[in-house]
Amino acid sequence: MEQSSKFLFDVGVILLAANLGGIIAVKFKQPCVLGQILAGLLIGPSVFGIIGETEIISCLSEIGVILLMFMAGLETDLEELKRSAGSSLFIALGGIVVPYILGVGAVLLFYKDATIEAAIFAGVILTATSISITVQSLREFNKVKDKVGVNILGAAIMDDVIGIVILAVVVGIVSPTNGSNPLIIIAKIIVFFVLALIVGIILVKLFSKYLHKFAHIVTPGTVALICCFLIAFFASELGLATIIGAYTAGIIFSKIRKFKSKVDNDFSVIAYTIFTPIFFANIGIGVDLNGITSIVFPVIFLVVAIFGKIIGCGVTAKLTGFSNKEALQVGIGMIPRAEVALIVANLGKNLGIIPNGLFTSAIVVSMGTTILTPILLKKVFKEKNNKDNLIKGEL
Repeated sequence: MEQSSKFLFDVGVILLAANLGGIIAVKFKQPCVLGQILAGLLIGPSVFGIIGETEIISCLSEIGVILLMFMAGLETDLEELKRSAGSSLFIALGGIVVPYILGVGAVLLFYKDATIEAAIFAGVILTATSISITVQSLREFNKVKDKVGVNILGAAIMDDVIGIVILAVVVGIVSPTNGSNPLIIIAKIIVFFVLALIVGIILVKLFSKYLHKFAHIVTPGTVALICCFLIAFFASELGLATIIGAYTAGIIFSKIRKFKSKVDNDFSVIAYTIFTPIFFANIGIGVDLNGITSIVFPVIFLVVAIFGKIIGCGVTAKLTGFSNKEALQVGIGMIPRAEVALIVANLGKNLGIIPNGLFTSAIVVSMGTTILTPILLKKVFKEKNNKDNLIKGEL
């Protein structure tokens, strides 16, 4: 089979499998991403061997992760952060520090031949909460706007942002291509964020001012894509991860309300039609089941991921004035790991820092927490709703 024909076959099969997997997952009331990863696992070398890892698919996958992080930045509500800044920040810090320490400790204690670098990266994998899964669950229980919901979302956004900064620092320290001084890395992050936000907003405002003259040629999504790629490139040139740049580009567009909804619509088509399904399916393709010599560590890693958030976020929520029930709801609401955890794991694998077994364990954590969180939230919120209904009935 010629290379061009093989490429078309690979892309077609991956998209078909990813979409079917997503449909089946949604049918069983699970997130679409879960089905896409499982579909990639099935068509990959570990199961049926229809598709293997190739450089060109990896490039498409890289574009997918850049677009995904742009969308995460676009969904970041800075005003929401301001409203619940104090308690949300405290909860977010608890949800970062405790899982990070437990993650590093679990790898060093239970993962055979683990390096310090791999353990550090494993800690970062466990820090971020999946905003999309959290929002989906809170909407189902009508809790988005109440005290618990606002603080969960605020903390989830904050620990994503802090997690991204930690990731940039860790990559700079453990990757030989970057400087090893954490202060220099943090300085680079600050300089990059400030310059990117200032220059980005100026450029986008200029685009938005004159875009109507070329509306039949250039769409807001095109402008967003250009800015996303260029800012990601400049981040890479500064020694930061490309996803830092993509996330920043998303934040820039989130602040331009005139542009935001159009960008969201246009960009969703670009991102979710081709590239993000390929990214998540490629994660499944990259899973090496033969690399799992024991199921023990993936289970340990999953347990650490769950209780790290419940303890870290639950205790800090209690300290900020939440009741025991509300603190438990906050802790459980912060459990899910998906996009960012998978992105960090994928980056660690590509840098040669985390081995295949640890990469697969990270995917187990992502899948396990994605499945368990809605179930646990339903239990803790349902009990409260039942009590409220009982009181109303007595009155």
